[in-house]
Amino acid sequence: MKSGKYSCNTRSETLEWITAIIDFLKPLSFLINAHVVNFFKDKQWEDVDEEWMSCLRNEKPENILLIPSGSVQDHWPASLKDFVHTLRSLSFPREQADLQTMLSDVNVAPLSTVLSQGMNLKKKHEVEVLSSVVSSVVNSVGESTVIDVGSGQGYLAQVLSFQYKHSVVAIDSSSHHGNVTDARAARIRKHFASQMRKSGSGNKCPDAPTTITCRVLSTEMLKSLTNVPLEENDLDLDAAALNEGPKSSQSSSDANRPCSRVLAGLHACGDLSVTMLRTFMECEEVKAVVSIGCCYNLLSEKASESSCSKCGFPMSAGLKSLGFSLGKNARDLACQSAERWSSLGEDAGLQNFELHSFRAAFQMVLSKHYPEVLATSPSIGRQGKAFRRQKQRKALETPSKLKTSRKDTDKKSMTHTSSSFEKFCLSAFSRLNLEHPRDLDLSATWNEANAFTELIGPYWSIRAALGPVLETLILLDRLMFLQEQGDSIQVTMLPIFDPTISPRNVAVIAKRLLP
Repeated sequence: MKSGKYSCNTRSETLEWITAIIDFLKPLSFLINAHVVNFFKDKQWEDVDEEWMSCLRNEKPENILLIPSGSVQDHWPASLKDFVHTLRSLSFPREQADLQTMLSDVNVAPLSTVLSQGMNLKKKHEVEVLSSVVSSVVNSVGESTVIDVGSGQGYLAQVLSFQYKHSVVAIDSSSHHGNVTDARAARIRKHFASQMRKSGSGNKCPDAPTTITCRVLSTEMLKSLTNVPLEENDLDLDAAALNEGPKSSQSSSDANRPCSRVLAGLHACGDLSVTMLRTFMECEEVKAVVSIGCCYNLLSEKASESSCSKCGFPMSAGLKSLGFSLGKNARDLACQSAERWSSLGEDAGLQNFELHSFRAAFQMVLSKHYPEVLATSPSIGRQGKAFRRQKQRKALETPSKLKTSRKDTDKKSMTHTSSSFEKFCLSAFSRLNLEHPRDLDLSATWNEANAFTELIGPYWSIRAALGPVLETLILLDRLMFLQEQGDSIQVTMLPIFDPTISPRNVAVIAKRLLP
């Protein structure tokens, strides 16, 4: 577990890495806490080194998009190159690890068409890899029931059940997901049973996962769920039912279920990943945990010493002692993916920058004409994506015009017609239930902003480059929390997915060592 000069194999190494990140981030709060919608209104480009912005405003779009990945150009200012290189050195590596070398007994097997039915490419890759890792962990700690936390439609749970023959319980807050999981598992089990009959195999068909519908709100709830006797194949539980304690009777299938547990979570959102790690530490029956987090923007955060000790960040005593907090904007920024930026391509990147320009210019309109609306931090929803799709459809319908206009998409000019901006504003007014004043000159607002539109791409890219470092800080905090528990816990952190397919690819894997 190493990134350039930093390592996290021990608690002291992890703390050193965390301290270096915090020291680097503290002077950059103006950038981390900026709202790009206020780019023109607050003249945010003036907060960034003038030499950087002067250089990047003339840079090729494809090079701008590579900044979050740590890529620099020879002609850039030395201070800018140092900034990007430091970001890269502080970020946890995302290249997919050689799992067979790093973990014992891992054999990533392709999924059959029956098991992969309904999965897109991303989900199929994730389930293939994670199921093999979880199975390896289960085999290393002894026979255990896998608890799939935040199981969604049960893809991971079903592969662990039917392909790897493990006992599995799938927990999700959505009753619809539970019903989908059960129906899909029944179809898969029917297929496996048919195949066994045809082959004359005397082997028993694997059991389908047991599903539990429950919103996991705390470590105590998840601990209760790991001990609930499963009398039916589908349980719908609430907090009150869990507080009554486990039921006394057991079904025959439950009696055969291993009492040891392994927690697994594929992109368990926000605090759910944190709850899994705490449950592992507090519940002796849980022998291991494999957690891949996501949605850092949904993490709860300790704001003061009097705040709840069970917040999602920080977890570790080491980071708590440093007194550093992220804040909502930083948690949002931690979700940015360098791989997603680099894969955009020139056209998509320019469209992305254009939409940021439109939204920031619309903020000027709100500031001048609707200050009372601006005070409520309005959201115009998914207008940007809808607007982008409209432009893409128009381009496909008029390829000859597209060929001519490509000359005008150069980053240096980044000119946009006021008519496109006006359409964007009209749609935004509609979404906010605002009337469009007849005397409002939108073209004048756009002309005022247009002189600086070529700066929004560089600014947003520099800011997005902080995302991998912020995510690294969150991940190292979780790692150090486990390292602080002593030598009875073996913990590692690995990027197990291909980051170009699944950017949130870092797994925290921890096991209890036998006394």
